[in-house]
Amino acid sequence: MRTSKKTYVVMAVGLGLVALSACGSSSGSGSGGDSKTVTLVSHDSWAVSKNVLKDFERKSGYNVKVLEDGDAGQAVNKAILSKGNPQGDVFFGVDNTLLSRALDNGVFSSYKAKGLGEVKSEYQLDAGKNRVTPVDTGDICVNYDKKYFSEHKLTPPSSFADLAEPKYKDLLVTENAATSSPGLGFLLGSAAQYGDDGWQGYWKKLVANGVKVVDGWDQAYNEEFSGSAGGKKAGGERPLVVSYASSPPAEAIYSDPQPKTSPVGVSTGTCFRQIEFAGLLDGAGNEKGGQALLDFLISKEFQQDMPLNMFVDPVAGNATAPADYTKYAAKVDDPETMSPRKIADNRDSWVKAWTSLVRK
Repeated sequence: MRTSKKTYVVMAVGLGLVALSACGSSSGSGSGGDSKTVTLVSHDSWAVSKNVLKDFERKSGYNVKVLEDGDAGQAVNKAILSKGNPQGDVFFGVDNTLLSRALDNGVFSSYKAKGLGEVKSEYQLDAGKNRVTPVDTGDICVNYDKKYFSEHKLTPPSSFADLAEPKYKDLLVTENAATSSPGLGFLLGSAAQYGDDGWQGYWKKLVANGVKVVDGWDQAYNEEFSGSAGGKKAGGERPLVVSYASSPPAEAIYSDPQPKTSPVGVSTGTCFRQIEFAGLLDGAGNEKGGQALLDFLISKEFQQDMPLNMFVDPVAGNATAPADYTKYAAKVDDPETMSPRKIADNRDSWVKAWTSLVRK
């Protein structure tokens, strides 16, 4: 559902990080019947350190082929359409906003990954059935350009309610909830905050206060947002953007020289908790390889590698995020949450109503 949440990784090529992809697919499993190849289908923001992936391949005996399939929403829809005759063996990247859609359509086979006991129970939204395995978590939040607010002697917003205040008029850019994961997450966060009967009134206030809506995260953050490296180059004029609590470490770590503090801040009262999952695709051509890959995704080695590659938090209790990541990351104590069933029951109607509101 999300767009390029981790587009930051392209900045890291010189640091030895790698985003692997493979074009095309074969009938049945993307592994093409080769028992030594396991195919991971993912959104286009998959990334892993080369040495970590090679270590898994050496120990397991499997070669990993990665098929990047657009943003998460597109990838989930393709997985549903190819149910029983999948493009690969494992799918990574379905989050809690779309989880029920994938599960209700029977996309995954049940498998209890080794090491699942290390994963915190709050992330195991399919506990017992084990059709999906939690892999990472993060928070969708409004980010702000520290320099802008300092120069304008303006206090950054700290809550959903603040964003509708006149002093923040024409400052916020968000993504389309119909096409973007952070856009949908921000909508769900407002629905959790204001309830079924109150969120539309809140969005009417945001529209009246000049909120700008663009298609996806890359455009919002790297073109419209004045606080990002890309936004500065593109002449971005909006100092508030819907992004992630992990944007500050990404912005700081890939700056040269690295600053003491990140130029980007997080309005921690505007956050919605996101959890990403992986699952063994029903009809996988290499079921054993797929199971081994799922074990790897929640291993301590992979979990500790994720933060500086994909800018997400580990779900395994035995994994610790690197110091460079935690140094800059915002701490979100009380994010908004919503059950997958409530999301499933309301997602389409809410997005339709939201679209009519922002287009007026």
